[in-house]
Order: sequence, then C-alpha cells, then structure tokens
Amino acid sequence: MSLPLTRKDLMIVNMGPQHPSMHGVLRLIVTLDSEDVIDCEPILGYLHRGMEKIAENRTIIQYLPYVTRWDYLATMFTEAIMVNAPEFLENIQIPQRASYIRVIMLELSRIASHLLWLGPFMADLGAQTPFFYIFRERELIYDLFEAATGMQMMHNYFRIGGVAADLPYGWIDKCLDFCDYFLRGVIEYQQLITQNPIFLERVEGVGFISGEEAVNWGLSGPMLRASGIQWDLRKVDLYESYNQFDWKVQWQKEGDSLARYLVRIGEMRESIKIIQQAVEKIPGGPYENLEVRRFKKAKNSEWNDFEYRFLGKKPSPNFELSKQELYARVEAPKGELGIYLVGDDSLFPWRWKIRPPGFINLQILPQLVKKMKLADIMTILGSIDIIMGEVDR
Repeated sequence: MSLPLTRKDLMIVNMGPQHPSMHGVLRLIVTLDSEDVIDCEPILGYLHRGMEKIAENRTIIQYLPYVTRWDYLATMFTEAIMVNAPEFLENIQIPQRASYIRVIMLELSRIASHLLWLGPFMADLGAQTPFFYIFRERELIYDLFEAATGMQMMHNYFRIGGVAADLPYGWIDKCLDFCDYFLRGVIEYQQLITQNPIFLERVEGVGFISGEEAVNWGLSGPMLRASGIQWDLRKVDLYESYNQFDWKVQWQKEGDSLARYLVRIGEMRESIKIIQQAVEKIPGGPYENLEVRRFKKAKNSEWNDFEYRFLGKKPSPNFELSKQELYARVEAPKGELGIYLVGDDSLFPWRWKIRPPGFINLQILPQLVKKMKLADIMTILGSIDIIMGEVDR
C-alpha cells in the first residue's frame, strides 16, 4: 500500500473482519487523515472453501447441495446456474411448468435477498427499525420455500431438467396472498425511508459511479443499472420464461448510493409483478424432464429402465458431461452470476469456474471511498451488497 509523501501523522485503521459490522468476514485496511479516507485495501479470503475444486471432483448431482453456500441469501440463483450450465451444454429441454416454477422461486429469492440487504444497510446508517421490519416479510417468503422444498434456506430444489417436486396443494393461493401483502409492505418501507432527511443526507451523492466507469469495471446488477445502464440478463438472454411476462428493467441515472437503493426497491415491485403473472398463467404438465435420467453411454444400464425413471423416479447416480465448453449466466440479485463449464466426456466437470457478482462489484470499493469520510465507508460498502460466501468461494 502506497502512502502519499506529503501527508504526516496518518492513522491506519483495521476494519473487520468481524461479521456483524462488515457484511461477512471482510477486512479493510483504511489509511486516514483525521476523518478523511486516504487509502483503502480490502483483504479477502477468510471464507475461502475451494468451491471450484470441489465441483471438479463431484458429479453434478453430488455438488448440488454445495452451491447454496455461495450466496446463502439468494440460494435459488446458485441452484439455477448450477443446473442451467449442464442443461445448456447438453441442450436439455425443460417442461413449461418447471420453467414457470423456477421463475417464481427465483423472484421470491430475489425479494428475500433485497430485503436482507435493506435491513442491514439501514442499520449501517443508524436506523434500526427497518432491520426488524424486513424480517416480517422475509419470514413469509421462507415459509413458502419450506412448504415447496422442505427447507427454508438451503433448498436443494432445482434439478437438471426441472425441479425436485411439484408445488403442493394450496401453495399458489398462499403465494398470491403474500404478493398482495408485500406490495403494502414496500409502500411502508418507502414512507419510512425514502424521504427521511437523515437517510438522504447519508446517501445522496455518496459513492458516485458514472455509467462509463461501471462498464469499465465490469459491474453488474443494481450497481450497473443505478448508473444509467439498462442491462438486465432476464431481458438480454431470455432464459427460463421471462420473455412471457410483462415487466420493466429498473434503473436510475444518478449513480450514487441513493440510486442503488431505489433500483432495489423498484426490483422488488417488479418481482411481485412477475410472480403474479407466473402464478396466474402457470401451465399443467410434468415438473421434470425424466428423459434426462437416461444414460447415453451405458444404454443397457438398469438406471435406464422404465421402473427407475418413471415409476420409482429414483435419481440417476451421475450425469455425463460431453466434451465441450460454455459460459452460462443468470441475473442474480447482486448482478451477473456466471459459470464457465468445460466437459470432458466424464462424470466430473474438467473445469468449473464461478463468476460471482459480489467479487467483481467489490473491486471498485477502494476507488469509491477515497477522499470520503470514514462514516461513508459503511454507506458505500452497504450499497454494493456483498456476500462473502460468493466473494471468497
């Protein structure tokens, strides 16, 4: 770390890696001149678990429970990219009902992630009340997840070719009730927060990123759209069934922490619109493409028998990846979550590279906090929205 020669009596402060204050085990070495930030050096790796190498030594089905530990607040998205990459690699078709169920689960997970961004972000700014409010709605989402998947956080619900189980009886009605209730909750958040003079004083003009800077740094998600770039992979890549719903990309042109807050609030509203349309138009039919269970090489295997694939519905012990490569991506709550996958005609991926949005978005932090006040560090860091599980992997 280089220090300016013209300054004397600079103070070096260690922020983190205490989890409650730093949104995970992130450590910042901050150089201060009184309250002014001169330099900031993020120290990563405290939560590194070798997720990529573990993936290269597991079959796809064996690795599915691991992926929810990347971004543990938006677990449906890690499961989605986990199954989307092999599906694209092998050109596997998804039943329409399964695609609609995936969209519903993904958007519920997006709302849950944004809620657990909003509460701690406001607590960083000194407002404790919203931190308790957001758990009220988030718990309702987790109840819906538990009813459909059996788990509140680590679901293990997505499968290659569909989902693990169909929606239970009465689940759709409960989901519609939640949508109506949550829209009132968003209005309550906006009345409490958006025009609050103390909140506006802390976020307006703080952490400014221009559109050109956002593109050059490779930012994605709300970080990119808050700087005036209308880029959303749900519109660009048209994965799952998003092209069948009427919704708008949320964006702002100011590029500061307030703009990032407004984008996420708008995204929660749009997610509700997508869920309502998906629930009302969800088709019948199968929730999983059972032909995926058939082995290509071992054609005489007992796992290809009718009884295993259609009656018992027992999962195949493995899934063969052909010798080709691709990059798959989804629009996660924090930005572009991608997987670079290389197959090798074997059960294990030859290369499995994770492109986490939080890791890419975090790299601009030192530039944003320089020449700002010490108190602005937590405002800017909170507006980036990071989860160290996916940053460190």
